[in-house]
Amino acid sequence: MLVQQRPSFLVKENQQYAGTGGLSENNAQARFVPAFKDSYTGQVEISRYRDGRPAPFHLIDGLPDEWIIDRDLTGNVVGLKATVVAGFVRLGRFFTRQEASEFMEQLTS
Repeated sequence: MLVQQRPSFLVKENQQYAGTGGLSENNAQARFVPAFKDSYTGQVEISRYRDGRPAPFHLIDGLPDEWIIDRDLTGNVVGLKATVVAGFVRLGRFFTRQEASEFMEQLTS
């Protein structure tokens, strides 16, 4: 069984936002949904599995083909456009990880 590794930028962000509202596990109760945004076009996409189901964490395999710049030999996404950023959607609005972290901090203070 092959285990897909998370892209390095997501691993670094998860480490950076550990213990904050910048992670799905710490903000899902406030209705934050993992998502990505192309900061060049403004297009926002909910994080999805390859089959289209919403994912409970940041997953790049379900992103639009036009955002993908590289795949491995098995078809897994290994490279995205540099303008794509991870964040969350809450009630129709995109939040960066930092914005989600700040929002959750305000809720708990």
